[in-house]
Amino acid sequence: MICEVIFMSFWQSVLAFLDSSMETPSPFGWFHLMWLAITFLALIPLLRLPKQQSHDHVRRVVLVAAIIVTVLEVYKQINYSFSYENGITFDYQWYAFPFQFCSTPMYIGLLAGLIKKGKVHESLCAYLATYAVFAGAAVMLCPNDVFISTIGINIQTMICHGSMITIGIYLFATGYVKLEHKTLLRALPVFAVTVGLAAVMNEIAHLTGLMETETFNMFYISPYCDPHLLVYKDVQAVVPFPWSLVIYILGFTAAAYVILLLAMGIGKLVGKLKASPRVNAA
Repeated sequence: MICEVIFMSFWQSVLAFLDSSMETPSPFGWFHLMWLAITFLALIPLLRLPKQQSHDHVRRVVLVAAIIVTVLEVYKQINYSFSYENGITFDYQWYAFPFQFCSTPMYIGLLAGLIKKGKVHESLCAYLATYAVFAGAAVMLCPNDVFISTIGINIQTMICHGSMITIGIYLFATGYVKLEHKTLLRALPVFAVTVGLAAVMNEIAHLTGLMETETFNMFYISPYCDPHLLVYKDVQAVVPFPWSLVIYILGFTAAAYVILLLAMGIGKLVGKLKASPRVNAA
C-alpha cells in the first residue's frame, strides 16, 4: 500500500511538472540549444557501436525508440484534448491529429521493429534513415512555431524530432541501411504511401464537413487550407493542386537524397581516416 501511494505520488508530480508553464522557448535560446546538445550527445554511444549488428538487435533499438515516441505522442494528445479548469472536459483538437510528416517515423519505426527482415523492412528502415532524418533535422534546426508554453509538450517535440536524427544515423553507422543510391529508391515508396494517406485524410475531412468547424491539414498539403508549410506555402499559393503536391513530393525527395549523399560522403571520409597509416599506427 505504501509503495502504491509513493508510486502514484511520484507520477502525479511528474505529470504536474510536465503540465506546468514556461516561457515559450525561442529558436536558439537556452532550451533549444540544450536539446541540440542532448541530440548530439545521444549520437556518441550510437556511433561507437560496432558495425554489422544483428537484425534482432537493430529491430529492438528501433522498436524501443518508436515506443518511447508513441508514449509521448499519447501524452501530447491527452494534454491537448483535456481541460481541467472547470471540471474535466474533453475537446479533441483535430489540428493536432498525429499524422504529420514528422509523425510518420513513429508508425514506420513500430512497423520496422515488428516486421522481420525483407524488402518491406528494408524500405521502412531506408525511410527512417533518409526522409525521417530530414524531417527531424529541419525542425531541430528551425523550430519556428513548434514551441509552446507547456513544458511537457516542448520536451516531447524535442525528443521526438531529435530521435529521428539519432535513429537515422544509427542505421547508417551500423551499416544496416546501405550507403548507396538505391537506398532512396527503397525509401520512396514508403514516402509516397504516407503522402497518399495524408491526402486521402484531408479529402475525407473536407467531404465530411469536419473542416467547417476544425482545422485539419495533414502534411500541410490540403488544398482546402491556407498555405502554411515553410517554402512550400509559396508554391501552394501559385501552383494548383495536384501539381503542387507533385512538387511537394519531388522537393522532399530531393531533400532526403541530400541526406543520403551527406551520409555517403561522411562514410567515405570515415573509411579513409580508418585506412590512414597514422590512424592504424595509433
